[in-house]
Amino acid sequence: MKPINRTPIERFEKSITEDNLWIYVLSLALREEICEQDVPRLVFEKFGFLPSKFTAARVLKHLKEGEYIRADKRQGKKSYIAAEKGKAELEKMKTFVKNTNKALEKI
Repeated sequence: MKPINRTPIERFEKSITEDNLWIYVLSLALREEICEQDVPRLVFEKFGFLPSKFTAARVLKHLKEGEYIRADKRQGKKSYIAAEKGKAELEKMKTFVKNTNKALEKI
């Protein structure tokens, strides 16, 4: 079976979307509680790509274990909201992206 060959931009787009889903999940959880089952749909609506339910659940689990989000229940469903640690991590990511962008603009 021949491996899938992606172009450099396709690999880059995947690396900053699906491969770093935590950014998008935390961004959603900053403003309001998000229900676990709604995460793929919300990511698609707000950011234009559709993660699998499995991947979204795995990312939520890791974020919860790392105390980046807090778990709760809303209308009997699992829901999450960003914790202070998660907010701080998003700020670090924004700074990193800004610095990277500045460096790339010099090319």
